[in-house]
Amino acid sequence: MKQNYTVTGMTCSACSAHVEKAVRKVEGVESVNVNLLGGSMQIVGEADPQTVLRAVSDAGYGASLQGEKGGAAAKEAVPSAQEELKHMKRRFVFSLCFLIPLFYLSMGHMMGLPIPAFFHGQENAMNFALAQFLLTLPILYLNDKYYKVGFKTLFKGAPNMDSLIALGSAAAMVYGLVALFQIGWGMGHGDWVRVDRWRMDLYFESAGMILTLITLGKFLETRSKGRTGEAIARLIGLAPKTAIIRRGDREEEIPIEEVRVGDLVVVKPGASVPVDGQVVEGSSSVDESALTGESIPVEKGPGDRVISASINRSGSFVLAASRVGEDTTLSQMIALVEEASASKAPIAKLADRVSGVFVPVVIAISLVTAAVWLLTGHSVEMALTSAVAVLVISCPCALGLATPVAIMVGTGKGAENGVLFKSAEALETLHTVNTVVLDKTGTVTQGRPAVTDLVSGEGVTPEELLCIAASLEKPSEHPLADAIVEEAKEKNIPLAPVTDFLAVHGRGVRGTIQGEDYLAGNLAFLEENGIQPGDFVQKADQLSEEGKTSLYFAGSGEILGLIAVSDPVKPTSAQAIRELEEMGVDVVLLTGDNRRTAAAVGRGLGIQTVVAEVLPQDKQAQVKRFQAEGKKVAMVGDGINDAPALVQADVGLAIGAGTDVAIESADVVLMKSDLRDAVTAIRLSRAVIRNIKQNLFWAFFYNAIGIPLAAGVFYAALKWQLNPMFAAAAMSLSSVTVVSNALRLRFFKGAAGPIIKEESSGKKETIQKEERKGDSNSMEKKILIEGMMCGHCQSHVEKALNALEGVSAVVDLEKKTATVTGTLPEDGVLKKAVEDAGYTVTEIQ
Repeated sequence: MKQNYTVTGMTCSACSAHVEKAVRKVEGVESVNVNLLGGSMQIVGEADPQTVLRAVSDAGYGASLQGEKGGAAAKEAVPSAQEELKHMKRRFVFSLCFLIPLFYLSMGHMMGLPIPAFFHGQENAMNFALAQFLLTLPILYLNDKYYKVGFKTLFKGAPNMDSLIALGSAAAMVYGLVALFQIGWGMGHGDWVRVDRWRMDLYFESAGMILTLITLGKFLETRSKGRTGEAIARLIGLAPKTAIIRRGDREEEIPIEEVRVGDLVVVKPGASVPVDGQVVEGSSSVDESALTGESIPVEKGPGDRVISASINRSGSFVLAASRVGEDTTLSQMIALVEEASASKAPIAKLADRVSGVFVPVVIAISLVTAAVWLLTGHSVEMALTSAVAVLVISCPCALGLATPVAIMVGTGKGAENGVLFKSAEALETLHTVNTVVLDKTGTVTQGRPAVTDLVSGEGVTPEELLCIAASLEKPSEHPLADAIVEEAKEKNIPLAPVTDFLAVHGRGVRGTIQGEDYLAGNLAFLEENGIQPGDFVQKADQLSEEGKTSLYFAGSGEILGLIAVSDPVKPTSAQAIRELEEMGVDVVLLTGDNRRTAAAVGRGLGIQTVVAEVLPQDKQAQVKRFQAEGKKVAMVGDGINDAPALVQADVGLAIGAGTDVAIESADVVLMKSDLRDAVTAIRLSRAVIRNIKQNLFWAFFYNAIGIPLAAGVFYAALKWQLNPMFAAAAMSLSSVTVVSNALRLRFFKGAAGPIIKEESSGKKETIQKEERKGDSNSMEKKILIEGMMCGHCQSHVEKALNALEGVSAVVDLEKKTATVTGTLPEDGVLKKAVEDAGYTVTEIQ
């Protein structure tokens, strides 16, 4: 059982460490994870919530129980964070208003600036001291949070960063007050030497400067940290607030929370889809880019699934709600991203251990520093300067922020690219992967059979062959038959009725069309019926070498032709595999398909290691074998029959999850069915871990140099002694530096570049948009073309269109389209060029 809490009062990693330590002692708590950035805590176990709240309170912090889902909490967190930022800015501005005259008064005479006469000389020493004291008091009042939280946690035995600030600035104030009394004593007793000595050692400006600079640093840090959650905020912002429900003959707009499963939801042009569901009426073009990263709108019609927060670009449609509330794809995405952001990567454990003891150790170093300076015969002023500087310069925040800010930005950036990490551990582990095992069907290939080649006999046109084949296969239930029927449907070829249909198991089908007997099947079926295949056997063997399955068609005792069907490779697979290899990752193709088909696919994609004829239950053993060889393995599959292998792998990536973003067996969920997202996931993991290492190095390096410098270690050799004011500025800068470095991850870009697509002819076609920068007349249009059957047709159309001045054309044989860009002529000119090449234009978009 998971319980989510909101924790208040945490200001640094020491705070989160103390909260974790306190809650871990509660009976029934199996594990606890405190998120400093989000101000949240997640507990796994059967602990009593009231006992947990009491443990947090006893540790010196506030807590309240959230709902079980993170989405609502995130929505509430956004305005409170903005409110905190405004309050912090106000504190800083007002503190600065008092700090400027305080600093001018205390330091102006050293810079040659004019100071009013009633502050000059020994006789005005009390005026000089009291004015500084009174200017410091408002700064202390404005920043009293450091004292309230700092001393509270200190007295409870769990000091944090606020404790260091409170001790440092309070020490400076106490020293200033002692100086004030010394001045008063000296003036009352005529001890002007005492007055002279103490009026220049007030330290009020140090206390004011420390508090103001720390507040400035906190403001900049909070503002930067707010940007780390922009991806989650954008996801939350995608959710529509209302939905239009059809009830009988009327439409009613209701809050999104009131939509129930089965409700008929009306989605109008330009509107956001409020819930997941299935289209029951109408059709439209839907933009899912905000969720999946897929930039091209998807056509939706009756029976198609639509996901919440996608945008309806054109027509209206009605959907039947299937997932509502916290079960929608958007809500699950938000929950996954928040959970991953809140989780801790193994690399953070060292920083957490250090943060847990950091503040007590720093306080001890500060006391030792003061004692050493005094025991070596130096002045109280020098001892206090060094002790306060040690307290102020020490920064547990930089250590605590090094990992979580990078994790939060990284997981958010992944969500923007359709890559959902379920935990920070998965994000970290992925950067060590050196072997990627790919399932073939649905991962590398489309996952459904499609017609790739039409080879017609003498006197038979390809259209006639397809008409007879689709008509004959229509009554069949074989998967290859569906591919042929779908091909005829795409080409708008009408089907003829079939009588006396008969399916012969292991052979094929036969039937009568308009009084003529036809049959379709394998070579053995033809030979059994006394039909000679002729040269088609050689062509079938050639296609078989390419991993394609050939079906023979015959009528009236003669061969009519053959149709080759295969599970085509996705257009993006070759590029993804090439990029993985360029990254130094070994690629393995793992499939239950036969060796010849698997070898053909592997050969076409340049994959060296192909493991074929593996049953689903044996895929796990294959992954284990690679791991036994010392390899770090990532498994990419569809998350269904690959579940055991996904669990066995060091990192499991479920591809093409679509609406099912909560696949249990996967560590990473890829929203789109695009293998390039696996490349994006690995690149992002490497970028995040590199960023974390930079942050940790800076945090450790800063403290390793800063604390000895403040303590005066370098004073004997170099006469370096750090002023507490500069220590405060350095401490603020260190946190801002870490957060700013993590924010660089916002500029991460996913796998990009042209798509390399393997055609049956063996040629590679680069599909890309030609960006004509600086050409304001550059346009793009899509031409729908009928009659293209093979790679030669494709090249004919491309050649015809590219011959037009200012036109760049790319033809997609599978989609029967040509995309033209550049300074385009009239539609009639484009149409004529295609038709002159021997093909038909059905539409220009």
